[in-house]
Amino acid sequence: MEKEASSSSDVSASHVGRVRNRKRPNEVMTDGNKANGQTLLVSDRNKYKSMLIRTYSTVWMIGGFAFLVYMGHLYIWAMVVVIQIFMATELFNLLRKSSEEKQLPGFRLLNWHFFFTAMLFTYGRFLSRELVNTVSSDHLLYKLVSGLIKYQMFICYFLYISGFVWFILTLKKKTYKYQFKQYAWTHMILLTVFAQSSFTVANIFEGMFWFLLPASLIVINDIAAYLFGFFLGRTPLIKLSPKKTWEGFIGASVTTIISAFLLANVMGRFQWFTCPRKDLSTGWLQCDPGPMFKPEHYYLGDWAPHWFPWKDVFLMPVQWHALALGLFASIIAPFGGFFASGFKRAFKIKDFGDSIPGHGGITDRMDCQMVMAVFAYIYHQSFISPHNFSVDAILDQILRILTYEEQRNLYEQLGEMLGNLCKADKLSACL
Repeated sequence: MEKEASSSSDVSASHVGRVRNRKRPNEVMTDGNKANGQTLLVSDRNKYKSMLIRTYSTVWMIGGFAFLVYMGHLYIWAMVVVIQIFMATELFNLLRKSSEEKQLPGFRLLNWHFFFTAMLFTYGRFLSRELVNTVSSDHLLYKLVSGLIKYQMFICYFLYISGFVWFILTLKKKTYKYQFKQYAWTHMILLTVFAQSSFTVANIFEGMFWFLLPASLIVINDIAAYLFGFFLGRTPLIKLSPKKTWEGFIGASVTTIISAFLLANVMGRFQWFTCPRKDLSTGWLQCDPGPMFKPEHYYLGDWAPHWFPWKDVFLMPVQWHALALGLFASIIAPFGGFFASGFKRAFKIKDFGDSIPGHGGITDRMDCQMVMAVFAYIYHQSFISPHNFSVDAILDQILRILTYEEQRNLYEQLGEMLGNLCKADKLSACL
């Protein structure tokens, strides 16, 4: 009986010991550390260590990004491609099962076949004009590139059908479900990740301003939301992301909208940001910035208080458009992050990867950027880009559709037409 009593006491003591070991000082929640049942970030003992790591990584990323902006459009495009490859790698690995992969040698290559086929199709459509302009000085290379662009859609479709046939031929009886799940997963990644992020490249060549400003606004919103939530956060915002607070969301929104208005004025002063890139070179740009980037005079008059020193201000029209970008970046774009948070909860993971210390994976940093890139492109095409036919647009169609011989024939016919007009009307421009 004594042995049984001692053994039972030992069991209870060890059980109590285990319970006590679970309660550590940094895990104990007091009443002051709760808000609607959630632990506040401001009460976390390890918050400063996490903040330092996150800040260190952020400084390195911003520094590297600034260097690529200085190098030019082509280098930023290369950065986007690298980011897309890393994102695809992180997402492909989510549903990967080593036991199934061993039975399907080479099946992983099929995912990348579809990925690079989508890359060839997307960038071939976005950058066809820039590619043709780059090789226009070499007659042989120009004919080759023009032919590839003309039949680019057929080439990409043939590559996709080849992947489709490849997938059918690799189906195995015991892995049907896994293979079809991977097939659907690959297409979902291409649609929601690659297609959206590819709009970033279109924005770059429309003028770096339309890439740099939206991307900077997302970074500013993310940093401001973290800082406001870090020091002032008390009211949870959404259950999908418990550390997000209303204080951080509102503070970041105000900061982002103000930053958009001011940054647009600063960036709009540099032709390196405002001029579109019409080829794939890396040289310096010079162009007429257009009325969108030319300051206009505004007289405040009675609208400003008597103590306000500036009665006359000069603002660029693009600054008003920047407010729309800032509004979207602060209110709508964060839902890309909420979507990613729900996605990670569905797969029971904390981050998509660990490639960026303090931030997680590449996908964790690009969730809002993808949503913003699509909006910036659509906004630019809808409200900024001219809708009427321009000489550049017509030349773009000529270079894309007509062969070299057809282009020369068109040139000769235009010459004859202009010659006849000169003879009939005796135009002074023809003299």
